[in-house]
Amino acid sequence: MPQKRILSVFVDESGDFGKLNPKSPFYYVAMVLHDQSINISEKIENFERHMTQIGYPHHAIHTGPIVRKESFYENDLMETRKSLFNSLFHFLRGVDVHYICPKINKAECEDNEIAYTAKLSKTIGDELKKHYDYFSSFDLIINYYDNGQHGLTKILATTFTNLFSNVEFRKVQPAEYKLFQVADLICTMELTNDKAERNALSKSEVEFFHSAHDFKKNLYKQLAKKKLK
Repeated sequence: MPQKRILSVFVDESGDFGKLNPKSPFYYVAMVLHDQSINISEKIENFERHMTQIGYPHHAIHTGPIVRKESFYENDLMETRKSLFNSLFHFLRGVDVHYICPKINKAECEDNEIAYTAKLSKTIGDELKKHYDYFSSFDLIINYYDNGQHGLTKILATTFTNLFSNVEFRKVQPAEYKLFQVADLICTMELTNDKAERNALSKSEVEFFHSAHDFKKNLYKQLAKKKLK
C-alpha cells in the first residue's frame, strides 16, 4: 500500500480584528507548507545546535520584537538580534517548504469584526482554491496553529473543511515547531515589504534593514522564491 501523503500547514498571523489603525491596516495570515515525505530533521537539528551556540537554546524566535528591540530582546545588541534573525532566515532558505500569505486591508472594510471576518474568510478561501490541486493532492492536511486569535481559529476550521474532507487541526507551542516560527517570520517580512513599497519603514526597521531597497533586494527577493506558485 502506498504511503499516505501528508501536508503540514503551520499558520501564524499579524494583525487583529480590533479597530482600524490607519498606519497598520493590513491583516496577514502566513501558512508554511511542508510535505511530510521530505525529511528536514537534520536541518532542524543543525538550526537548534546553532541556536544553542549563540546562547538561545529551546528558544522560539519572534521576528517582529527582534526588529523593534522589544520584549525578550530589549536588552540585546543589534549584532545579537541580527544573528537570531539571520539564523531563522537561512533556515527557511535551506528547507524544502513553500508558503502562501493571504492578507486583507482592513481599510477596505467596514470598521467592525464581522466585516473583517467576512473579508478574511473569502480571501483565505480564494487563496486555497487558487492552489486547490496542490492541497487536494495530499491524503491528509494537518493545520498547526497556536489558537492565538479565536476568530482566526474559526475561519481556518471553516475554510479548510469547506474545501477539503481530509483536514485535522492541532494546537502548537511555538518553541516546539521551527516552521511555526518561520510563519511568524513570513508575517513580519510581508508586512515590512508592504511598508517598503510605500516608503513607510519605521525608524527601527530602517536601523535593522538599512533601507527599503536593501530589504527588498537582499531579503524579500529571497523569501519570494518560497511562495507557492
